[in-house]
Amino acid sequence: MEKLLINQNSQLAIAGNIGAGKTTMTEKLSKFFNLNPIYESVDDNPYLNDFYKDMKRWSFNLQIFFLHKRFSKQIKLMKMNKGFIQDRSIYEDKEIFARNLRDLNYMSNVDWNTYKNLFEDMTQFIDEPNLIIYLKASTDTLISRIESRNREFEKDISSEYIHSLNIYYDQWISKISEDKVMIINTNNFNIFEDKEMFDDIKKQITNKLSD
Repeated sequence: MEKLLINQNSQLAIAGNIGAGKTTMTEKLSKFFNLNPIYESVDDNPYLNDFYKDMKRWSFNLQIFFLHKRFSKQIKLMKMNKGFIQDRSIYEDKEIFARNLRDLNYMSNVDWNTYKNLFEDMTQFIDEPNLIIYLKASTDTLISRIESRNREFEKDISSEYIHSLNIYYDQWISKISEDKVMIINTNNFNIFEDKEMFDDIKKQITNKLSD
């Protein structure tokens, strides 16, 4: 497939629930479009193991860690005037994960308000993505993928938790302007085998960013 060109200052976000395939998509698209990848801080996250064992105790700590990591990486690339593809956006941290934890009573209202105020102050200094690519998948598909990758800290994730996140994702995506979002149903999509579909995704991204 011929190389598709996009503005090298473009900012893309790969959005999606746990197990949606964001990291692989970020890796492949960043190489194809020659944009800097920003990966989610998982391996260096000191809270993940404890969080899934006791969400109420560690929810605030976890969300603050993710918020800081995403913000600092994005600021660094913006200062360098470089485009990037982000493995989950900073906006998902608030609108999906932190909000869900608050509504499940795993995060207190005091912690939620502190988090929300910090988020609002921080996001004044960053640009919104030119395009959000939402990798949509059913709860059953996500649970199957989570189990197959066999990460120790994910073994306690419940299908109820994944399902609730899916609901928040659908609500969030529905509020975003159509020209700023691209939805990909990944239930039957294997990025390593479905070359034709992946080529079509790359063409769609190029068309979206050239509108």
